[in-house]
Amino acid sequence: MPVDPETEPSAEESPVPEKAGFTAMRVVTWFSVGIAVAALGIYVGTELRKRYRFKRRTPYDFYSNAGSQQASEFGVGV
Repeated sequence: MPVDPETEPSAEESPVPEKAGFTAMRVVTWFSVGIAVAALGIYVGTELRKRYRFKRRTPYDFYSNAGSQQASEFGVGV
């Protein structure tokens, strides 16, 4: 007796619980890898920018408070 392919359930139509768990774990793994790569990129970018700015200092950068004069009597009270 020949078997009809339409009556036989295929593996694609019936989800297996182990496969669903595996897929969810794979999604979580790829998401965490992406977050780790983004964090590493931000960290490396920050360090490169710090080094770039440090190498291109001007003499005015050594005197960070040279141009900012504040009124000394502000908030002192009388």
